[in-house]
Amino acid sequence: MIILKVSKLMINFYLTLSQQNDDNMRISCICTILLVGFALSSCIKPEALNTEADIESCTLSGNLLKSDPIIENTTVTLLVKSETDITRQAPEFTLTPGATISPASGTIRDFTKPQTYTVTSEDGQWSKKYAVTFVVSDVAMKFDFENVRQVVNKNLNYTYDVFYENDSLGTFVMDWASGNAGFALTGCGSAANTFPTYSSDEGMNGTKCAKLITRSTGSFGALVKMYIAAGNLFMGMFDISSALSDAVKATKLGVPFTHVPTYLKGYYKYKAGDVFKDKETVISGRKDKWDIYAIFFESDATTSMIDATQRFTHPNLISIAHIDDSLRSEANEWTEFYIPFITVNGKTVDQTKLKTGVYKLAIVLSSSLDGDTFQGAVGSTLLVDEIEVIHGDE
Repeated sequence: MIILKVSKLMINFYLTLSQQNDDNMRISCICTILLVGFALSSCIKPEALNTEADIESCTLSGNLLKSDPIIENTTVTLLVKSETDITRQAPEFTLTPGATISPASGTIRDFTKPQTYTVTSEDGQWSKKYAVTFVVSDVAMKFDFENVRQVVNKNLNYTYDVFYENDSLGTFVMDWASGNAGFALTGCGSAANTFPTYSSDEGMNGTKCAKLITRSTGSFGALVKMYIAAGNLFMGMFDISSALSDAVKATKLGVPFTHVPTYLKGYYKYKAGDVFKDKETVISGRKDKWDIYAIFFESDATTSMIDATQRFTHPNLISIAHIDDSLRSEANEWTEFYIPFITVNGKTVDQTKLKTGVYKLAIVLSSSLDGDTFQGAVGSTLLVDEIEVIHGDE
């Protein structure tokens, strides 16, 4: 559809603009351009030269990948098998039409540390830097949310937090995904603690924790009929290029996991916001609720990740851990949850496949249970800490 194409072009324009050092346009201008793009999409003609500067796909020679690469706005993460020599690898990239990359696709590099690539658009006016990371280690079992880095955009005056995990040796394993990059499009965020998901010093025993707050998306959100943004955190990736057309489908779940999970445990605090709304309509007497669930599934040639629209219904699901509705209570003190994984679809686990990364796990947290359909209360606040996956090997 023309409108969806315009949406993708405008989002990519916004994202590539944010990489420039000599442009002082503010986010309100970007939002205005986006809305004009929607209104005038039927009149837009193809540009002579492409302005997009994205990595669309990535491949490695040999059978080294455990899973499809995770490609986000400025990062590419390659989950590879333990025997991979990451000191000499030459990933090859597919780019948006006409774009170029430096160093060139297929260049041999040492990936013991993340390597930077610069993609330049066909018209030469826009560029974007990608950090490409090779990950050999398995995903952790315990998550204390102590590791956090920031995405800083000085031109558009916002900063947001990204949680990440290391293994016991301090080697990077994965980033937690969130909708923060999408919220940045609204112009409502500035400092990290004004975004829906950020790092807090309110953790157990004086440590850090993850803090998730349901935010208003302001006038921009109202215009695109996306009125709130629930604080969320999940294992997988958020496809920012399709966020405006379908934010739920843009939420992609799953990272390789080489154990059979049996329980999900952790600690939370929760306070519901004051006014519950279904989109624009106030629902008197209804209280917001938080949510946490985990899914374990088998990936295959057609399913590398499961989008959130099929999180409980996809045929590849093996088990689901979902907190019972009766336990989604408010809590001023740190309160433990302990949720069993329940087998679905009558499936069993192939132990040979298990060790090769065929099976995947995703943990998902949200400050508003129905935030994906824009039902919830602005100000609903969920704090989480010390999450642990208990598995069948223990």
